[in-house]
Amino acid sequence: MRLTILGGGGFRVPLVYGALLSDRAEGRVTQVVLHDLDAGRLSAVTRVLAEQAAEVPDAPRVTATTDLDEALRGADFVFSAIRVGGLEGRANDERVALAEGVLGQETVGAGGIAYGLRTVPTVVDIARRVARLAPDAWVINFTNPAGLVTEAMSRHLGDRVIGICDSPVGLGRRIARVLGADPKEAWIDYVGLNHLGWVRGLRVAGRDELPRLLADPDLLGSFEEGKLFGVDWLQSLGAVPNEYLHYYYFNREAVRAYQAAARTRGAFLRDQQARFYEEMANPDAAALKTWDSTRAEREATYMAENRETAGAGERDADDLSGGYEKVALALMRAIARDERTTLILNVRNRGTLSVLDSEAVIEVPCLVDANGAHPVAVDPLPGHATGLVCAVKAVEREVLTAAESGSRATAEKAFALHPLVDSVNVARRLVKGYTEVHPGLAYLR
Repeated sequence: MRLTILGGGGFRVPLVYGALLSDRAEGRVTQVVLHDLDAGRLSAVTRVLAEQAAEVPDAPRVTATTDLDEALRGADFVFSAIRVGGLEGRANDERVALAEGVLGQETVGAGGIAYGLRTVPTVVDIARRVARLAPDAWVINFTNPAGLVTEAMSRHLGDRVIGICDSPVGLGRRIARVLGADPKEAWIDYVGLNHLGWVRGLRVAGRDELPRLLADPDLLGSFEEGKLFGVDWLQSLGAVPNEYLHYYYFNREAVRAYQAAARTRGAFLRDQQARFYEEMANPDAAALKTWDSTRAEREATYMAENRETAGAGERDADDLSGGYEKVALALMRAIARDERTTLILNVRNRGTLSVLDSEAVIEVPCLVDANGAHPVAVDPLPGHATGLVCAVKAVEREVLTAAESGSRATAEKAFALHPLVDSVNVARRLVKGYTEVHPGLAYLR
């Protein structure tokens, strides 16, 4: 089975390959094709993968190419993890937004809109190429903003594109762990959009254990989200939000923390990864050791400003291992081998949430089999969550329209309608600022 990884020179690719190395079952991935526009990054990552596979018999064969069509031909699965504009683009997204006093995070608020506007045209081109060159392939999308990008690609690939994210997985795992339950045996009632969802229940042997957690302040305050949001707020919500909702519920504090930081997250990652790739230019560098130490620093500093604002302290060691690569592998296994499983994924709504139309991509538990991912029926969201989900989905639709039409006015509308951008004039200045720093937004007129 052939897996093509778009963004194959990306820093997190060894996580995916490491997961593949642990899969010894029949029907596993036997060939990995890495595609990237940067040959130097491809070379660096290929070296890391070679060291990972050094003592693994029958490890998946790795090839690399800068030719997109060559990478796609013959693919059974396509894993999309590209970053249009690179980490310099992300740093610019944050800087322009913070100068206007609004959030520049890469998937939330103004930064997420800017990232979406320059990413959608590229992923639409990829989707069209997949439809032409590998029509039977399944696309697994991790490119951010994951929900928006998955919806853009679904207009050309239908249900053969599925978005993944490790945030809901990590959240469910933490809740199960603090309740003393096995995450593999728990049903997580999670619903929303990507980076905008809530756990409303966690069932073990048919019993919802979440009320027990919400009723116990000590237990509730003992894990990441309890520390981040505060016990009282979680009890008021009657649910546990995805960590990214901290940007909504504590927006002013988050913006101040990001403005006060010596470097934004994007700038930190830009500089950190630049050092990694520079080190990898040395043919004598220990590739895997260098990559692993860099990864550990990256994970430990994740959402550091938010945790500092909330007084949440350092991340728990159990939360430093990531997880999106495990979701990707489980998804591929379920489809390729008809190993039925349940995963929280980004898929087309198909009537699952009545407040959104059938084509809207949402993030919910899905039953996965050889025919793809099928969203599970969920209870309606409470009013406060419904309002937020509908507002953000409306913004995503404006982003898609702007990317398709090239309309600057529509792009301004997308910014202005977002709950975290509080002024039409700010929205107009944001578009002006982003078009000045991103050549990829020259299409907006």
